[in-house]
Amino acid sequence: MGHAQSSIAASLSVSCVYLVYVHIYCSYKLLKTNVLNERLPSFVYLYMKYVARAATRRTGYLHAAATRTRGVVYTVLNCRMETPLLRRFCCAAGYGWDYPDTEYRDVPMCFPEILCRRLLLMVLTDDNFRLSPAGLFRVRQSLKTFQPVDELKKGPFTLQVRVQEYRQVDAGVEVDVGLSAASRTGCPVWESVLTLLSRNGFHKASRSLPKNAHGGQPDEPAPDTVRQIEVRVPRTTGLQCVWFFSDYSPYRLLSLSARLFGSRSQTAPGLWMLSVCLAEIEKHKGVGVITAPVNITAEFKEPLLVPGRVTIKFWEKNVDQSPAQDLSFHMQQHGSNTSHVMGSISR
Repeated sequence: MGHAQSSIAASLSVSCVYLVYVHIYCSYKLLKTNVLNERLPSFVYLYMKYVARAATRRTGYLHAAATRTRGVVYTVLNCRMETPLLRRFCCAAGYGWDYPDTEYRDVPMCFPEILCRRLLLMVLTDDNFRLSPAGLFRVRQSLKTFQPVDELKKGPFTLQVRVQEYRQVDAGVEVDVGLSAASRTGCPVWESVLTLLSRNGFHKASRSLPKNAHGGQPDEPAPDTVRQIEVRVPRTTGLQCVWFFSDYSPYRLLSLSARLFGSRSQTAPGLWMLSVCLAEIEKHKGVGVITAPVNITAEFKEPLLVPGRVTIKFWEKNVDQSPAQDLSFHMQQHGSNTSHVMGSISR
């Protein structure tokens, strides 16, 4: 019995040493440089850094950088398209499991952000990142494609995430984070600017949109020109967003049990809401609406509780009959005027 216990203890010790080496020491060494080649720090190590920084920094406050010798930017070379992850993303966002195999269908515009998920977490936990990584709200986002995202399937590509600018606002501090993907030849394929808000504890202002004189949302055209679709937001949205969308906040991992037992205090991530809007627009307007080159801008308003139902509206902004028509879209709570996402698509 004593010999068996000693063997178990020795095995556990070896396992612990191995896990510390793989998840902590190797990750620590990898973060010594801003340019990495395929191999990235483990999520375990990055979440440990996340918790440590969240515990020592208050939100809504612009902290001093650890050093001014370099900016907060990480680049990964020789990346490869992850087809299983793409399939799960398409399924969760409403495109369908077999979407990547469908003829004439480009990789969804929001998917490259999923490929940047670990890079984004590396940026938010960097010593020179000047905000607390906890409690960051997605308030705005712009996406742009220079050529079809399918170019990333043709060989190794490069991903980069960098901090662009901090801004003091009434609600706290905003930060613009730039994400980009370049093809194997170095040509830009996709880029996005994600604006996150670190809200101070004294600000209670609502993010809902002002209403016009008729009670509707501003800039929304007459009802006969609007296409309207109802979409169910399932209870499993949270699970899909954690594992497939890889939300950068460990808070979502800790709140899964409450959601599984029926709590509606949890919300759907903004990336999921935007992806669903684009998926529904493509289904009803055709793939030509989002064929590169194209620009998409979105503003994120009130949180979306799950489960529930939403209404997605979209309409053409141009009054002429030109082939490259711009679209506006709007996701709101079903049966109410509560806005969740408003955006536009321009050619």
